[in-house]
Amino acid sequence: MKLRIEKMIYGGAGLARAEGKAVFVPFALPGETVEARVSEEKRGYATAEIEAVTEASAERVPATCRYFGACGGCQYQHANYAAQVEMKRAILRETLERARIREIPEIAAVTSEPFGYRNRLRLHVQRDPFALCYKRRNSNVNLPVKECPIAAPVLQRAMAKLHGEGEGSGLAEWARSIELFTNEDESALLVALWTERDAGDAKRALTATWPKLRGLLPEVAGAGAFSVERRPRASRLLASVGEESLRYRVGEHVYRVSLGSFFQASRFALESLVQLAVGGEGGGRAWDLYAGVGLFSVPLAEKFNEVTAVEVAASSVRDLRENLRGVGQEHRSLVVAAEASAFLQRAVEQREAAPDLVVVDPPRDGLGAGVTSLLGKLRPPRITYVSCDPSTLSRDLAALLESGYRLGTVHLVDLFPQTFHLETVAHLTLG
Repeated sequence: MKLRIEKMIYGGAGLARAEGKAVFVPFALPGETVEARVSEEKRGYATAEIEAVTEASAERVPATCRYFGACGGCQYQHANYAAQVEMKRAILRETLERARIREIPEIAAVTSEPFGYRNRLRLHVQRDPFALCYKRRNSNVNLPVKECPIAAPVLQRAMAKLHGEGEGSGLAEWARSIELFTNEDESALLVALWTERDAGDAKRALTATWPKLRGLLPEVAGAGAFSVERRPRASRLLASVGEESLRYRVGEHVYRVSLGSFFQASRFALESLVQLAVGGEGGGRAWDLYAGVGLFSVPLAEKFNEVTAVEVAASSVRDLRENLRGVGQEHRSLVVAAEASAFLQRAVEQREAAPDLVVVDPPRDGLGAGVTSLLGKLRPPRITYVSCDPSTLSRDLAALLESGYRLGTVHLVDLFPQTFHLETVAHLTLG
């Protein structure tokens, strides 16, 4: 069929219409005319694959990566970077509008280097023939890869080295997947490996593999073996060798990030993200919910008399405590190891006074009705919402606005160029 692309939608596809039905077309651009074939038909929509671009957008460019289109990691490499940012801005605004949010402010965009930005890569280990793999788009089929242009140079060198000589390391005999994580200046690497073996076997295998890893990757500081679980968050650290953490600088602050701890996967624009979230804040008390290792808690502890950081993941809690130790010594910092919802529920039940500021940085599922309701009952004067998903952000903002909050500034922070992912920082005030 011949299709005219109207706009981009969240997830990376272009939207067209055929006989009144929505058709989603990956790797198209707004304004283009394409010849496409339907690959999936549903009652309310269809998905189509491009056969030919008959009228190309002026924003279309050749993809940098040779795996683009086959790999499921990037969606926007066929658009120049300025166009990518504008597409994301339009998607964010439309998503907010669909949630019936009124008086949306101008959405300012913070951009970053479009390639070489990822500080963390996770790859599947293929045994026969040995290869490091991503997954093919829309499938669970391995795609062997030798390079990844959005990765930091040290990670690309590590990929190439492991691809060429990794078979002799014995990785494929026991590891299902491997994650490479580097710090901001690429001076150190942590390697995480996932295995189905028990703790004893995992320790022996890791100990045997460690000297070979060090020989292949001169920057490697430590490695850990984790259990393969159906729920990724249930994965356990079974064994480790070398260092269990590395130091990661963001602006003026240095964070300890351990094996298994969450940290933003982009090397660039993180300082801008922190400044947008907490840079202009200060006062008596602040709460940082979903605190991770303390990306926002640490600068907050220098600006507020009292900071409470709430995090549930055990490894992140340990790092959080370490990172807050000694920061703003004249101030008070408290780490609470709990789910954000449970922490807020206790605060409501105990009729605790609301802090001056609440910072929330939830996972992709967002806050949800429970947390937004509790925030509405506590009524802190200011809320800063850092989001990685515009749909759940819009849902949660609508609920908070219904509770009496007003939407102030909204910033799009492009931590992940070439992909459909976007980060948002939204500031809300009461009344």
